[in-house]
Amino acid sequence: MSSSAAGAGGGNEAVLFDDVRFDERGLVPVIAQDHDSGEVLMLAYADRESLRLTVETGRAHYFSRSRGRLWRKGDSSGNIQQVREVALDCDGDAVLYRLAQTGPACHTGARSCFFRTASVAPDGSAREPAAGPTGTASEPAPAAAGAPEPVAGESGPARAFELLERVVGERLRDLPEGSYVTRLHARGLGYEAQKVVEEAGETIVAALEGKDDELVAEAADLLFHLTVVLHERGQSMMAVASLLEERHRDRGKG
Repeated sequence: MSSSAAGAGGGNEAVLFDDVRFDERGLVPVIAQDHDSGEVLMLAYADRESLRLTVETGRAHYFSRSRGRLWRKGDSSGNIQQVREVALDCDGDAVLYRLAQTGPACHTGARSCFFRTASVAPDGSAREPAAGPTGTASEPAPAAAGAPEPVAGESGPARAFELLERVVGERLRDLPEGSYVTRLHARGLGYEAQKVVEEAGETIVAALEGKDDELVAEAADLLFHLTVVLHERGQSMMAVASLLEERHRDRGKG
């Protein structure tokens, strides 16, 4: 069963909603899929109100389990989702948004949230993981409250930024109790931005005083807090890296 999302009228959407089997929290999982390519972009949740708004406005709406509120994709990042069709599976316990995606769907800056993959051999055994958005091999995300585990043989800036992006994104998504990122988020974007200014100042002081160990440590703190601010605004270090690469290409043509 499906319903046209843009300008749907009559009882089409009402029948769709009546058939949805919401869980005990009043939520249903929603898969976002590119309407033209069929690529699966993300998985989120919706309540009855967010489904209604999606159908009525044509913009993808979801319900945040961690923050307990409705949200519309792209309001902060600009990466909007224009829904072409809403479909319900045969059991009524999963919804599909077929949509046109503007920009990346994932908060890491990747086109799809499903960038961590592993090829499967004909005998069913897993092969080497496929490359993630940074070009490094990927592995399952760590638990939201746990520290990332290092992977043997992988190091360098790309690996470090992948871990930083992943952990900050998960903390802001799940807001686990006791997490430093959770405490930063609770104090608001203004406080988080001030921490960036503070860490930048300490980085400069360490450089001017010739304290190289402190310089590295303060630079790490600066990058961490900058990543938090970027993610709060729906952006990421991946977006920054993409812009830097674009500038490099443009200068090379000049």
